[in-house]
Amino acid sequence: MTCSSSMNVQHIALARPFSDQKPGTSGLRKSSRQFQAPHYLESFIEASLRVLPGVAGGTLVVGGDGRYGNRQAIAVIARMAAAHGVARLITTTGGILSTPAASHLIRQHGAVGGVILSASHNPGGPDGDFGVKINGANGGPTPESITDAIYAATQTLDGYRICEGGSDLDLSTPGRSSIGDLQVDVIDGVDDYVALMQRLFDFDQIGDLLRGDFPMAFDAMHAVTGPYASRIFEEILGAPAGTVRNGIPLEDFGGGHPDPNLTYAHELAELLLGSDAYRFGAACDGDGDRNMVLGTRCFVNPSDSLAVLTANATLAPGYGDGLAGVARSMPTSAAADVVAKDLGLPCFETPTGWKFFGNLLDAGRITLCGEESFGTGSDHIREKDGLWAVLFWLQILARRREPVSQIMAEHWARFGRHYYSRHDYEAIASEAAHGLYNRVKEMQPGLVGQSFAGRSVATADDFAYTDPVDGSLTSGQGLRLLLDDGSRVVLRLSGTGTQGATLRVYLESYVAPGGNLAQDPQAALGDLIRAIDALAEIKTRTGMDRPTVIT
Repeated sequence: MTCSSSMNVQHIALARPFSDQKPGTSGLRKSSRQFQAPHYLESFIEASLRVLPGVAGGTLVVGGDGRYGNRQAIAVIARMAAAHGVARLITTTGGILSTPAASHLIRQHGAVGGVILSASHNPGGPDGDFGVKINGANGGPTPESITDAIYAATQTLDGYRICEGGSDLDLSTPGRSSIGDLQVDVIDGVDDYVALMQRLFDFDQIGDLLRGDFPMAFDAMHAVTGPYASRIFEEILGAPAGTVRNGIPLEDFGGGHPDPNLTYAHELAELLLGSDAYRFGAACDGDGDRNMVLGTRCFVNPSDSLAVLTANATLAPGYGDGLAGVARSMPTSAAADVVAKDLGLPCFETPTGWKFFGNLLDAGRITLCGEESFGTGSDHIREKDGLWAVLFWLQILARRREPVSQIMAEHWARFGRHYYSRHDYEAIASEAAHGLYNRVKEMQPGLVGQSFAGRSVATADDFAYTDPVDGSLTSGQGLRLLLDDGSRVVLRLSGTGTQGATLRVYLESYVAPGGNLAQDPQAALGDLIRAIDALAEIKTRTGMDRPTVIT
C-alpha cells in the first residue's frame, strides 16, 4: 500500500523492542520525556494498530486533553493510521477532545475505536506525564484481552510503519484533508457533546436557574473541559461571564495538578466552603471524566454523589423512565446500594476500572455507575463523564430549588449516612509500598474474629469479581477488612501514577437514619484511621506522617 504519489510508507527499524509498554486500566502512562524518546510513542501506536480489530478500512477517533505533546502525537498517529490502511480519522480543532466526548464520537460515527491522549488527572508539561489509551468500538476502554495483546506485540516489534512526505496536519480550524488514502476530518470537538447533553437534560430549566440568583463557579483547571464548560454554562445556559475559571487549556495545566479534589482544587474549595458567595461549585480533571461537586459550605463526597443521582434520576428527562440498575466500584461506599435496595434496583459491586461498568452497560444491566475517585457516568457513553455529572446536579437543583446542603441532609435522613474517606499516600518507594501491602495480605487469615477499632473483623479478603456478563474472573483487587457493624477498611495500590507507588486507604462507617448524621467524616472515622495505621504500620513504613491527599 502506498500513501500517495508524493508520500510513501516507510518501515522504521527498531534496534530492540521496548520492554515497559504494558498498559494499565487507564492505558499507558509515562513521563512526558519518556514519550518524547525516539520511537517510544510510535512503538505503542504500532502495536495498538496491529491489534485493534477492524483498523484497515475503518474509522478511528483521535484526540486528547491538550497537555504537552498532544498535537505532535496526533500528527504521528495520523501518519501511522494512513500507513495501516485506516479509511477515516476524526480529530478536533487543536486536538482538544475530552475522554467522554471521544467515547461519544466513537459510538456516533461507528468507529472501530479511538486513541485518547491523556494522563487524566496527572500533571502535564515537559516535566509532567503523558498517556495513551486505546478505546474500543463500544466507546469504552478496551478489555484485557486487547491490552494484553498490545503489550505482547510491543515486546516483539522490530519496527513500525508510517507515511512520510506531504504537508503537515492542520488542526487550527475544522476541515477535511487527506494523508494518501486516509480521509482526515477535523471537527469542532464541542458540538456533538453539547447536542448529547441537550438530549439528556432540560437546558431551559437549568438556564432559568443559572440566570437567576444562583452564583456558581466552575474550575476547568486549565484542562480539556474549559471549551465545553464555556460553551454550555456561559454561552448556552446564560451564566455570567467568568463563571468558568481557568477555562483555557494549557500544555502544563498552568503548573497545576488537574485533579478535582479538595487538595488540588483548593481555590474552588475555599470559595465554596469558606464563604456564602456561591451556591454551587464544580471542577473537572485533565481529560474531563472526573468531577467534584460543592455547595455553599458543603462538600459532596463522590460516593454520596452517585447515591443522590440514583435517588433523583427521574428528575432528568433522559432518565425519566427510571433506571435499569446501578453499579459502583468496590472501594466506593455502599451509599448507592442502600438507595438501589429502596428503589428495587439491581446493584453491582465491581473492581476499579471503567471497562467493568462497560460490560454491564452494554448488556443493559445498569444505567448509572460511579467510583469514589470522582468519576460518575451512565449509559449515554462508555466512560465516566465529569460535565455530565455537573449538569445532572444542576438539573436536580433546578427541579428541587433547594441548596446542596439541604439535598444532602434530606438524603441522609432518608437513607442514612455512609461516613467515608480515602487517604492517598503518593510517590512511596515501590519496595516499601509492596512490603506493607503484602504483609497485611499475609495477616488477613488470622484477623477474622479479632478486635479492630472496637469492632470485630467479620471478613478479611482480597476482592475478586466474577463478571455476570461474560463470566470472567478478576482477582487481587484490594485487601478488605469487613467489620461486624458494616464498617470496612480497604487497601489498594494504585497504578495511575508514574512516580513510585500510591497507597490508597478507604474507610467507611454507616450511621442509620436517626443517628448522628452531622459529624465531620475524619472525626467519625477516627477510630478506623488509627486502627489501620497501627495494623499496617503505615506511618512507619511510608515515612509519611499524614496522607498526601484526603478525600
